Amino acid sequence: MSKTVNFRKIKREIRIVGVDDCPFVPRKHGKTYVIGIVFRGGYWIDGVMRTSVEVDGLDATEKIAEMIKSSPHYRQLRVIMLNGITFAGFNVVDVRGLFEFTGLPVLALTREEVNVDEVKAALMKLPHWEERWQKIQRAGEILRFRIEETEISMQAVGVSEEDAERIVRISCTRGNIPEPLRVAHLVASGLAELGNQ
Repeated sequence: MSKTVNFRKIKREIRIVGVDDCPFVPRKHGKTYVIGIVFRGGYWIDGVMRTSVEVDGLDATEKIAEMIKSSPHYRQLRVIMLNGITFAGFNVVDVRGLFEFTGLPVLALTREEVNVDEVKAALMKLPHWEERWQKIQRAGEILRFRIEETEISMQAVGVSEEDAERIVRISCTRGNIPEPLRVAHLVASGLAELGNQ
């Protein structure tokens, strides 16, 4: 696997899968759904995919990779966008491992500034905290940039910083959040409402 994917030209309709998890009720659910929304740039939805991961578990990387690779959209996808790198509590995605498993660059985005010391302190309360912490460290440097009035934090694996930022900007067509992530969040929130009734 090469260290980065070189985009000669980033098309306006680049195929992106945005991935987010469903909110869950602590101590009520041992698993929660993870939703993938396939977008052409920031314009059209091409598909929806779903898997489930353990709350505070260790299976997020494997389950997300399997979800994407088993999808009929896999061969058309060019980028994976994650809403952060922790799913279902502290089920940490190995961003570099996800890139290696799928061959697709991974962008992990959040609007909140990450306090690494607080994250580490929380992880230390969980079993296998060293493994979780190693995954966070493998995600690489946290990059910061602005879209309109919003500051974005991003970790990018398998793609240059310049291309990663261009892909994010291309997919922000209706605001300052990439459409694949915005819609994945909406769908995941809707499913959570159904599951918690």
